[in-house]
Amino acid sequence: MNIPTGNSKEELKAREGIISQAYREWTSANPDKKVYNDSIHDFIHIRFLSITETMRHAAKNHNSTLAILQLDTFLRKAVKFGKPTPTKKGVKNQEKFAKMQQMRCELDGIGVVKMIVGVKRSGEIIQYCITANKE
Repeated sequence: MNIPTGNSKEELKAREGIISQAYREWTSANPDKKVYNDSIHDFIHIRFLSITETMRHAAKNHNSTLAILQLDTFLRKAVKFGKPTPTKKGVKNQEKFAKMQQMRCELDGIGVVKMIVGVKRSGEIIQYCITANKE
């Protein structure tokens, strides 16, 4: 797959399409839209918010888009990093969460990839955003 590396509007749009397609394929293969994570000993759920937030941020750089192509591995193997933090005040997409937790994973050919998960008051863990370091 040829992933554009530039920052033009067209290349950003192309990377958004690649990310969207990767999530469609993942949810097709995982109809319950969740995967068990070894580090937190619980399921990480994928929701519409997961896809839109990740598209908005990950499409901005090539490595983040590459990371999404390894979504299943990443969701399973990411480990907690640091302590949970409160949600950001005034960020509408975080209002439904009690706290946010950063997780990280090293992926071949990409390096360290960061994922933020939101923890709902019910305890359900939702993938919020995935980004990788820039090249």
